[in-house]
Amino acid sequence: MKYKLGFDDSLDVVGIHLVGGIIGTLYIGIFGSGIGLLDTGSLRQLGVQAVAAFGVGIFSFVMAYAIGWIIQKTMGFRIKNEDEVAGVDTIVHGEGAYELEPSAV
Repeated sequence: MKYKLGFDDSLDVVGIHLVGGIIGTLYIGIFGSGIGLLDTGSLRQLGVQAVAAFGVGIFSFVMAYAIGWIIQKTMGFRIKNEDEVAGVDTIVHGEGAYELEPSAV
């Protein structure tokens, strides 16, 4: 699935972890035994869960952005385009990945 931010989520990480995590966190405020909206009729726990989910989301975004920025400024995320075309196995590891010796017939 292609997102507007320009990354592929082939493993559905966003759907599973982000969306599922937020829904699961909010469900505690709705269905929680003795604390949820359905048991108590109060929105208090749902509000607490929503604030907590928002806070964790902001913290996670800021930390991931900071770590990514540091990595990009120090060693970079990717190799140069020329090295990628030449073959990462040769440039980075110094060996060919799929070099097959001709069979001796």
